[in-house]
Amino acid sequence: MRLPNTAHTTRPWRIHEIAYDFRVEDVWALPTPGGPDDLAHLVKQVAGATGHYVDSPVGRALFALRWKLGALFGWDEPGTGVGERQAGLRDRLPADLREGSRGPDFRKFTSVYQTHDEWAAEMSNGTCRGVMHLGWVPDGSGGYHARMAVLVKPNGPFGAAYMAGIKLFRYTGVYPALLRQIGREWEASAHERAADRAR
Repeated sequence: MRLPNTAHTTRPWRIHEIAYDFRVEDVWALPTPGGPDDLAHLVKQVAGATGHYVDSPVGRALFALRWKLGALFGWDEPGTGVGERQAGLRDRLPADLREGSRGPDFRKFTSVYQTHDEWAAEMSNGTCRGVMHLGWVPDGSGGYHARMAVLVKPNGPFGAAYMAGIKLFRYTGVYPALLRQIGREWEASAHERAADRAR
């Protein structure tokens, strides 16, 4: 379910002090019901995913088109990644986050930091810089679930136009399939979480 941006901006997340010049693009409630300590399981699930980004034909086609366009126009060439074009967000971390858990890198994302209830990972290319932020929040009924916020910083007018141009495709072909996939994998790993809690 898509949430208003305030579902992210009003929470006391540490990412606010670090990615202060990024804008909130999207906020989603993830289908990941769990206990207070389960964010680490979700981080492991997301970072350990292999294969396609999403398992729907439409989503796979959109990602394939994006990589082809990126190769054609040089959006993903060396020199556009995290820490290459501009300093990465890890360079902004206060001492306690810099000395704490960094979290895992995955796919095209570089992990920025991981705490008990937050994980942030950054990507960069020729069109924009982006942050995926996972926050673990109470659901009001004694349980918890994740919220995913996407923060972006377009690279100039072209980057802003690119982000606006792909919005419809993200909402119709990418995010719905991604959330379904996360939910299925989360449900399938329920026994692992239960075993950890029993230890």
